[in-house]
Amino acid sequence: MGMLTRGLKSAPLWAVLLWSCAAAAQSSAAQMAGTDAQAPVHPAYPTGAATPLGAQIDALLADPGVSRAHWGIAVTAMDGTPIYGLDEGKLFRPASNAKLFTTAAAMALLGPDATVTTKIVGDLDAHGTVKGDLTIVGAGDANLASDDVPYVPPALRPKGPQPQAVGLDDLRAMTDQLVAKGVKRVTGRVVGDDTLFVYEPFADSWNVGDLVWGYGAPVSALTIADNEMKLTVTPGAVSGRKGHEQYAPATVTLDQNGVPYYTVNSQLDVTAAGTGSHVNVERLPGSRVLRVYGSMGVDAQPDVEHVSIDDPAMYAAIALKQMLTERGIRVDGEAMVQHREIHDGHGFLSSVDAPLTDCEQRAVDGRGLCPPSCPVAVPRSILASHTSAPLAEDVTLTLKVSQNLHAELLLHRFGSWWLGPCWNETKGSTVAGARMRHAFLLQAGLDPGDFVLYDGSGLSGHDLVTPRATAQLLAYAAKQPWFAQWKAALPVGGEDGTLAGRFPDPPLKDHLFAKTGTLGESRALSGYVDTASGKQVIFSIFVDDHAPAGSNDRKVMDEIVAAIAGNE
Repeated sequence: MGMLTRGLKSAPLWAVLLWSCAAAAQSSAAQMAGTDAQAPVHPAYPTGAATPLGAQIDALLADPGVSRAHWGIAVTAMDGTPIYGLDEGKLFRPASNAKLFTTAAAMALLGPDATVTTKIVGDLDAHGTVKGDLTIVGAGDANLASDDVPYVPPALRPKGPQPQAVGLDDLRAMTDQLVAKGVKRVTGRVVGDDTLFVYEPFADSWNVGDLVWGYGAPVSALTIADNEMKLTVTPGAVSGRKGHEQYAPATVTLDQNGVPYYTVNSQLDVTAAGTGSHVNVERLPGSRVLRVYGSMGVDAQPDVEHVSIDDPAMYAAIALKQMLTERGIRVDGEAMVQHREIHDGHGFLSSVDAPLTDCEQRAVDGRGLCPPSCPVAVPRSILASHTSAPLAEDVTLTLKVSQNLHAELLLHRFGSWWLGPCWNETKGSTVAGARMRHAFLLQAGLDPGDFVLYDGSGLSGHDLVTPRATAQLLAYAAKQPWFAQWKAALPVGGEDGTLAGRFPDPPLKDHLFAKTGTLGESRALSGYVDTASGKQVIFSIFVDDHAPAGSNDRKVMDEIVAAIAGNE
């Protein structure tokens, strides 16, 4: 078409228009023909007020506080048979409901028992000297140096003061393994290697304002302590008589696990009692200076925030070098990081939609991985290692607390797992993982026009999903051997996870198993609910563009769930 377009530059305008119209019509006809040939036929969903459930939902959505928002609902039996629908085929932002798609793919493709192993490698001689660099090699373990797994529901947690976890415990344990190996000196550097994944810390269209916070932590194959730190702001003391009070500066404490990584620049005002807390944190991309600013009432409670570590692999290298030095091991070189940049310039959607390779298809089909087709390099000596918790435990944490970083790491694991020891320029990338998830969802019977997912967690504003696709995924999952573990990983109404404070009363308490989602003015809730008739049904509820103030949409969403449970 490029040559044809250049030739038309000198043609009369009417000829250009005629050709353009003909080409557009031809292209449109071809697309329609392709669509007609490939588009799945969706069963009809009963809608409107023709049923008691529909009439009840119509009445709830007529509330002026929610009627201007865009709602989509799909309700089905456990086998996927439609029960009720409202714009179930329209696209909505899934927010953290995207984690349903990512974790289901993880359970199917990687398996509930899958583990990965972080290693420290180097060339150790008989005298205890590591000749050259000592490298900690990331394997995509989401829980390295984190005490979050296994997830314990609130009701089962011990009462009273909790024992404090030892910071960076897994890294300390690996350093102790080095001591036990007899390591006394490193002549080179301490390297944090996260090259298993392409270095793309943030997915497409993540909001730049999210990146300073723990929920927007960067993705790295060498993730450590959830790639975040706890920052606590406490108001200063007040002195002086009434009307002449003086306020001491606020105290800002950043828990860096004893590793000097960030510098904190505090610009906080302490204000009179009753003025509340208005604290914000700012960090420029690539900077290691946190600016904490705003104001804090002298009587305000401490403000606890979680800020992201901008380069986790570098942080891990600095921490490891410090631990070596503390144990009397001499390190001649500096701490440094090793990343792998992406060089593939193809567009995201075109890459995701491209046909699978034979090896990718084999992996998705469950026929095993292709034998290595590449020369496998002789590995350096493994001097220390740590094996992750089973994948099912991480999926539980990811769904219960809606852990964004862990969902992204699962997506990147798809993108490296199927290649085994071989390498290509997209191995471990977001798009490579998205291709595998996309193929899994098609194999599960979802309409490719019903979902567009740019990341693993739902933090991307480009993600779009239909309620019927979500319900279809939930129905598909119910037939899989890993379903019991996956369903148990969902938050339980009135009990745990992100639903601990919702549905606190019978009959829904302990009878609702669903994933929440919140992103800007979008909200979602999808899962399984026990009904008054003793059956269990599937539901998916999305709302876009609700009013930014208040939570009327969440209140009505919960009332819709209650209506579903009471009518089926």
